[in-house]
Amino acid sequence: MIMNVQDIAKLLPHRYPFLLVDRVVEFEAEKRLVAYKNVTANEEFFNGHFPGHPVMPGVLMLEALAQACAILAYKSVNLDPERWVVYLMSIDGAKFRKPVVPGDRLTLTVEVLRHKSNVWKQRGVATVDGQVVAEAEFLATVVEAKAIEGKPS
Repeated sequence: MIMNVQDIAKLLPHRYPFLLVDRVVEFEAEKRLVAYKNVTANEEFFNGHFPGHPVMPGVLMLEALAQACAILAYKSVNLDPERWVVYLMSIDGAKFRKPVVPGDRLTLTVEVLRHKSNVWKQRGVATVDGQVVAEAEFLATVVEAKAIEGKPS
């Protein structure tokens, strides 16, 4: 294990119920990262998606992949999360292959396709038991936190 959920929370601004990465198990700077999201029956979204037939929303699988991409960017260039924020700019080619249900462990594998200045293009693939369940390409930018409107400098 490279990062546990406490370490991840030091990098990402997300908190329950939107922190969707539980553990980072592999990391290679500017190249790739592998993380997990343990999908449990008590996830809030299962109350309404869908009663009697719980399925993890695809948009949350993409969010988990985007968070893994942000962790890869933060760790690759040692970004200080107090000073910098990673913002998602676009998602391309999103595909959903198989439902994710309570008890599944979502393996999030992300890789850098291109990194220039403050822009990162990454590809993410989510799998359960080795089978692809979701995939997409993500474009993100790194912005100085004090430049965010309303945030004290």
